[in-house]
Amino acid sequence: MTQAFDAVAQQRVLESRAETALALASRLGADACEFGASVDQGIGVSVREGDVESVELSRDQGIAITVYVGQRKGSASSTDASDESIRSVVERALSIARYTGEDAASGLADAELMATHLPDLGVHYPWALTTDDAIARALACEAAGLAVAGVRSSDGASLSSGEGVRVYANSHGFLGSQRGSHHSLSCMLIAEDGAGMQRDYDYTSARNPDELRDPAAVGRSAAERTLRRLGAQRPETGRFPVLFDPMLASGLVGHLMSAIAGGAIYRDASFLCGRLGDSLFPEWFSLQEKPMLVGAMASSPFDGDGVQTRDNVFIDRGSLASYMLSAYSGRRLGMQSTGNAGGARNLRITAPLESRDALLQKMGRGILVTELMGQGVNGVTGDYSRGAAGFWVENGEIQHPVEEFTIAGNLAEMFQGLVGIGDDTDTRGSIHTGSWLIDRMTVAGG
Repeated sequence: MTQAFDAVAQQRVLESRAETALALASRLGADACEFGASVDQGIGVSVREGDVESVELSRDQGIAITVYVGQRKGSASSTDASDESIRSVVERALSIARYTGEDAASGLADAELMATHLPDLGVHYPWALTTDDAIARALACEAAGLAVAGVRSSDGASLSSGEGVRVYANSHGFLGSQRGSHHSLSCMLIAEDGAGMQRDYDYTSARNPDELRDPAAVGRSAAERTLRRLGAQRPETGRFPVLFDPMLASGLVGHLMSAIAGGAIYRDASFLCGRLGDSLFPEWFSLQEKPMLVGAMASSPFDGDGVQTRDNVFIDRGSLASYMLSAYSGRRLGMQSTGNAGGARNLRITAPLESRDALLQKMGRGILVTELMGQGVNGVTGDYSRGAAGFWVENGEIQHPVEEFTIAGNLAEMFQGLVGIGDDTDTRGSIHTGSWLIDRMTVAGG
């Protein structure tokens, strides 16, 4: 980066701003206050066909202040963290609070829930990356892909690297801060045959730049993924088993977590309302959250309310064991926070794992889905319908690529119909999972 980012100094500045904001809010009449702030700096480059398309050096900063006057709440924010700005934001938040209605569930999380164990979780790995180095890596990634026979052109390669600091504090005396980093490299390529053009991509992502895959390996993998899609056909219409690639299976976990989020539950806007304790998956399936894993993508010792994070079990031997709750949603449901203000952190599955070949044999005849399109998921009913592409499977063997079809079902039935999970675990995000084999879905093709 052209300008050094002193994360420790930025952390001290934001912590000082937090103390200033809390003291000012109290003097101006707030019964309670919470302060959140972040500052991030990064570099992003993109190349295409050997030329540099863009170079972006970014620096973003923001503060958000929420005050409580009784059980009235007001929030305001700014991109300026100066003392003058903090006073203005506090005053605006107080003005808003005086006009809002009272909410019995409003207020800070209970003081006894505040995080007291705040270890360094190893999520900050600065990368002394110059613009020239970033461009060279992106170009090397693209060049390796273009060198693979059959690849026609590139849709670009991109590298991004960033680090930042976030701080949260409230009137209970809690002040938590965390430094973090994130680095990634991706490449998308195009191939063509008599049936038309196809494109696909691959990427690598990590907190520690030393854990990124080699740029040339990413480019070659993107080429292989693109070439295997040539000659795609439309599949027949019917009810078939569907095997979700790991990158897509993590999306199914995401739909589950959205459905058990406290906000959806108390609004009666989820197909899993009232299902606590019910069997949702086969007995061999469990899902846990592990927010204190060292070096993991979503690790944090405290949540967005300052509550101590903890290991949570959301699915226990197939049954829904817990909702995902913040302090507010917990109060609305008459339950306690699960330390999930801001979402779940580091989801891990416990299940017997099988090889991709074993899952294909178990499938027999059906579809391996490697790409999904559209947003056809209804969180209220659980209905699921997405455009898709992938590969047709006969007798447990991949036959040819398929495209221009939809897969449809209902998430509750899909979860119950889970018949196997692969050992091809994708570890690039906060959700780690292998392929998912669902026993039956409706396929609408040719």
